[in-house]
Amino acid sequence: MSEHFHQSTAPFNTEAGYTFSKLEFAYHTWGTLNASRDNVILICHALTGNSDAKDWFYGLFHEDSVIDLDKHFVLCINHLGSCYGSTGPTSINPDTHKKYRADFPHITIRDLVRFQQRLLDHLNIEGIQLVVGGSMGGMVALELSLLDDRVHAAVLMAMGAEHQPWAIGISEAQRLAIQADKNWDNGFYEDDAPPVNGLKAARAMAMITYRAPENYQSKFGRSINDEKDIYEVESYLRYQGAKLATRFDANAYIVLSKAMDSHDISRERESTPFRNVPTLVLGFDSDILYPPNEQQLLADLLPNAQYQEVPSPYGHDAFLIEFEQINTHISNFLNLLESNHE
Repeated sequence: MSEHFHQSTAPFNTEAGYTFSKLEFAYHTWGTLNASRDNVILICHALTGNSDAKDWFYGLFHEDSVIDLDKHFVLCINHLGSCYGSTGPTSINPDTHKKYRADFPHITIRDLVRFQQRLLDHLNIEGIQLVVGGSMGGMVALELSLLDDRVHAAVLMAMGAEHQPWAIGISEAQRLAIQADKNWDNGFYEDDAPPVNGLKAARAMAMITYRAPENYQSKFGRSINDEKDIYEVESYLRYQGAKLATRFDANAYIVLSKAMDSHDISRERESTPFRNVPTLVLGFDSDILYPPNEQQLLADLLPNAQYQEVPSPYGHDAFLIEFEQINTHISNFLNLLESNHE
């Protein structure tokens, strides 16, 4: 594994019309790029993730998984708008020499894709054997497969063709929690006084939607944490909120969650056919954030897609847990593609 950083001073225009005069890219790579520069597996991370995919997507890097580092060059790029090395609200704005903070512009999923394309071009990538992502990462992977001829196949998990009102509403409630924090200061909070309590609350809301009611029942029941004199589920949510608040930026959370709200593959494409990219869409039967019918609809919309439903008690988080089943489905998908090319 190698961690890399790259800077570009070529202007970058967002869909909303903002121009970045400088971009910073943080990314991780595994394996070796072949001579034809087309043995790439591109992994796209979720909302609060980072480019160290082997840490959070570890189940795809095992010896018996779909990734073979003897033949694949694996790449994961930290998204524009994040706080893990790529240009985001915590970065210095070269025009003001101050951190962007709340002045960071509105961006869309397609902006995230074009940001990735800028780095792919810099690396002279000629072909992407597979792009894979879940949740927000799946939205980016989908749009990249539709916008970039280098993508030969895609695996999309735990997301749909558009961000539905249910998901937008959940994200807005989380943003309101952050903005209600006394330290919010319209997004121009000081480094030593961030809106920690608001971010904790936002994460607690998110964690409820990331799992299924049955999973919470089996995991916690009505057990009491005697040390804290609260229910175990309360202790869990407080822990998860505090954990995120120590590693993530509130402005980045708002920027990227709003980017997710922009997700809609039909936007400005009503009369344009989708690229005929072989695609595997995986839904998880207990996902309440992006229910399986959304993945089925997405597969029906795409010209060359198949849908598989994965049974799991883990809800939306299943795409980060059910690696044995995920590997089986992806392996079958890739084997089918290979046999069709023979």
